Amino acid sequence: MLKKIGLVTLVLLGVSGCSTYSVNRYAVSVDNISSLKKMADSNINVGEFSNSGESQTSIMCRGVGPIKTPDGQSFEGFIRKAFIDELKMAEAFDGDAPITLTGILDSIDFSSASGSWDIAMTLNSSNGESISVKESYSFTSSFYGETACNQTAQALMPAVQNLIGKIVQNENFPKLIKGA
Repeated sequence: MLKKIGLVTLVLLGVSGCSTYSVNRYAVSVDNISSLKKMADSNINVGEFSNSGESQTSIMCRGVGPIKTPDGQSFEGFIRKAFIDELKMAEAFDGDAPITLTGILDSIDFSSASGSWDIAMTLNSSNGESISVKESYSFTSSFYGETACNQTAQALMPAVQNLIGKIVQNENFPKLIKGA
């Protein structure tokens, strides 16, 4: 009898598998671009973004499956590319600029139950200045695991848009991009 139960369990585990929830590619925010364009004459280079803990390319959601970034990027890599995209659209990115910004992803996590992404980041300038920002982005979740995990994956992009908005609209951001 135990062998039958074990065999049935093994078959069910093999058949059920798990889902993967992919985050959408980043789309720039008009508000962020507008804020960056107001800082005319600012050319900014972006260096490496790191993680204060262990770098991750996915986070497990409810044991149903992982939330994964596009192209297997780390979460800090996803945010870095998003920041560069915003700067390029605002015509403020310059790979040879005298000021280079680097980032540290202090924390990133989500709750698919309550519907929130929590992201904290520190941005450092080659001129010695730095700022830290936090974003707690709320979204509609679901009791059903498949739906909740899919909604969680779809909510990362707007959460990162808001995070970047908090960076570029921070009253100390101009200090980061001014020459030493």
